[in-house]
Amino acid sequence: MATTYHRTPAENIGEALDLYDYAYLAGGERRVVETAIVSLTERGMLTMRAARLRSVGDERPRHPVERAVVAACPRSKRVQEVTEALRHSPEVDELARRLVSLGLVRGRRRRTTRSGRRRLATAASAGGLPAYAREGPAALDPGPVRYGLLSTRTVPDGLGRTLLRMARALDDGPAHTTDSGPDGSVGFGCGAGGGD
Repeated sequence: MATTYHRTPAENIGEALDLYDYAYLAGGERRVVETAIVSLTERGMLTMRAARLRSVGDERPRHPVERAVVAACPRSKRVQEVTEALRHSPEVDELARRLVSLGLVRGRRRRTTRSGRRRLATAASAGGLPAYAREGPAALDPGPVRYGLLSTRTVPDGLGRTLLRMARALDDGPAHTTDSGPDGSVGFGCGAGGGD
């Protein structure tokens, strides 16, 4: 069921945004979860081995999204499972609602507005925003965290079907109707004329 959020006039245009707000503006729900995983891994609250996450220690994170990530993997769990489960969690939905009310994200599809893009660009130029929050896991140094997060990205079903359809169209296309000989030579269909 799709939830619709309505924007109210943004009186708090200068309201402070945190790391996860900026991650949402840069890449949506997935980027928020990926940013939380990277942040918790850097602080030693999560470990990642072979694309599996495990919470470590008894320290409780302060941010609701971070708490949800830690709660999602008390034992070893695949990164893809955690990412997919938390993309539509109440914590991420609440973050999106807040950004909609500030006028930084709009509508049901939760697209970043012009104002949201400006706020993100300002934060990025100020230098206080980590590259992985802006650009995703591809900005990380090679290692288990980068590998684990990038391995969760799959080709969308619709794209796969579209690519297969395009391949079939190319296979069935005009290539089968050329005047080619059995030895691979190509004729141009100009008739049998040899000229002088």
